[in-house]
Amino acid sequence: MIRQHLLSICLASAALCLSSTSAFGQAMGAHGDDFLYRVVAGDTLGDLATRYTSGWSTWTTLQSLNHVQDQARLPIGQVLKIPFSLILELPSTADVSYMAGQAALDGRPLQLSSSVAEGQAVSTQADGFVTLKLADGSVLSLPASSTMVVKRLRVFKGTGLIDIKVEVGQGTLESHVAPKHEGVGRFEVRTPVSVTGVRGTRFRVHFSSSQGARSEVVQGVAGVEAPHGADVMLKAKQGMAVDASGASLGVRELLPAPLLSKPADGGGSMTIAPVEGASGYLVRVAEDPDGTKMVSSKLFSSNRIDYAAPGPGTYYLLVRAVDNIGLGGLDARQAFAGKPVLQGYGGAPVLSGYGLPILVSDY
Repeated sequence: MIRQHLLSICLASAALCLSSTSAFGQAMGAHGDDFLYRVVAGDTLGDLATRYTSGWSTWTTLQSLNHVQDQARLPIGQVLKIPFSLILELPSTADVSYMAGQAALDGRPLQLSSSVAEGQAVSTQADGFVTLKLADGSVLSLPASSTMVVKRLRVFKGTGLIDIKVEVGQGTLESHVAPKHEGVGRFEVRTPVSVTGVRGTRFRVHFSSSQGARSEVVQGVAGVEAPHGADVMLKAKQGMAVDASGASLGVRELLPAPLLSKPADGGGSMTIAPVEGASGYLVRVAEDPDGTKMVSSKLFSSNRIDYAAPGPGTYYLLVRAVDNIGLGGLDARQAFAGKPVLQGYGGAPVLSGYGLPILVSDY
């Protein structure tokens, strides 16, 4: 069984990963049952106890736990543990900011206006895509044929820091954590064979019962645990695979982004320059360059790919190489125009009786 504590992530390099100018920029994620905080000039245990816990009086508990000699003179850069049992938390929700195709919340059709709470499950069908936005601005994207259960979803009272645990039962979860650079309270993604703990990170977690789990860090750092392997810290542009038995397949550098030529308007086919080490290419089309508003996703076994836009407007072609153990590389992206529409006087699109633009191909 996977240990219940999370790997302490790259404490020595925390100063490079977090901004010291933000009020809560020294929040460093979690280690087991403790929240981690890196000391900055002017911090005292009393101030930290007041900010994060039930009150100033708990500073003595923090002093004992962290072996602090003088609570008013904390060494800058020292990493302090603050037990989650002392931190006041409030319930939170995740709002559905985008969806396409078929998706469900606890087995019922998901709506764009839905909010996801602690204990609820989100699933997407073969044509479904869902993006959730958390209270701190973090974004979770669930592509097609994926399932996720929100095991814990809370917010630190008075700070806005998130405490979230999600479990991926099948498919993929892609995330951009703490985009405002105010740090992370706790952000943990579990699969049946791995635990990934992150902060200030763009990362992906994939799971299938036959292949096991894959963790890929695009930006930032993440700690990964597996039942039959040492705890590992992943840096930016690194990934790690864990097979279906829970054995680690080691850390690898992610494959570089493919070189893309300008996509044809409306869609088409192209042959991209092969990426060394690639066994396939994941090709997605989205309404935004980050891929949080996805409209299609397909895995190709060769470097001959095709793509299409579902309608008018600007779309983005995103392509990543996938290696022989299933780790996805960095994304290449190119904007392209969607399908042309009929235009009336002044260039305004001509609408159908349903209020939708009429495509030239349909005229």
